[in-house]
Amino acid sequence: MTKQDLEDRLIAFSSSVIDITESMSQTYAGNHLSNQLLRSGTSVALNYGEAQEAESRKDFLHKIKVILKELRETMICLKLIKNKHLINTSFMIDKVVVENNELISIFVKSIQTAQKKMTSKEKNNFLYIKLLTSNILRLF
Repeated sequence: MTKQDLEDRLIAFSSSVIDITESMSQTYAGNHLSNQLLRSGTSVALNYGEAQEAESRKDFLHKIKVILKELRETMICLKLIKNKHLINTSFMIDKVVVENNELISIFVKSIQTAQKKMTSKEKNNFLYIKLLTSNILRLF
């Protein structure tokens, strides 16, 4: 799969998410989950665009990890919407859930590949920054 193929899939996925949000019931829960799904489900395509212009491998790795997190959030949201019957056509959600699972698999593999390609120095710097950040956060 080329970068363009993946970008096209992410755009189609985000478009499907928009379709779902526009079809949801207009209840308090429906509106809340619709807004949440709209944010997480469309951010994956936008963040992929950012990842293509990453300034380093570390930056690229960070950006694709954000995409993975957003895909996982989208999955939970879709399951909630289906579980609470906040949309009339569960077929629409089922299709998007399948695509979401496939995209999660692609990004898990991409993260693994990117981590393998990092040089020892990049890995050490990445781990040092992660350790430093976690120690700083513990102070608060």
